[in-house]
Amino acid sequence: METLYKMYEHLNWANSRILQRIQIGKDAAKEARRLFSHLLFAERLWFMRLKGEDCLSLNIWCELDIEGCEILVKENEEMIRAYFTYLEDGILDKEIVYKNSKGIEYISSIREILTHVALHGHYHRGQINFLLRTNDLEPVEIDFITWTR
Repeated sequence: METLYKMYEHLNWANSRILQRIQIGKDAAKEARRLFSHLLFAERLWFMRLKGEDCLSLNIWCELDIEGCEILVKENEEMIRAYFTYLEDGILDKEIVYKNSKGIEYISSIREILTHVALHGHYHRGQINFLLRTNDLEPVEIDFITWTR
């Protein structure tokens, strides 16, 4: 449980750092902002699934402007903290039934979903850093070990 909690503290920190860099880059970071919007909407979608909320109409490829990203970073952080407040170690293996965007039903454990969301974010933040570099912007140092230091 402690490891999952730390992964999400890191996730929130990394999202904040990416947001700061995208704010500086503005137009040069347009494609990075598109991926960041996706990352943020995907976080929202998975936590809605974990809470049993209907999320089939949520478009995870909708592009936000900088202000929209700011709002979603803050809202996601609050949503994640609230979820972890009530999360108990004994329910991590509880299975959640949900449908993907094509309406296909799947079953995954809470532990699997939480791990997926954290890893999905790492993947896209790496892509964002690549896009920043190709647009002559300095990539963001977001390694987990950097956060722990």
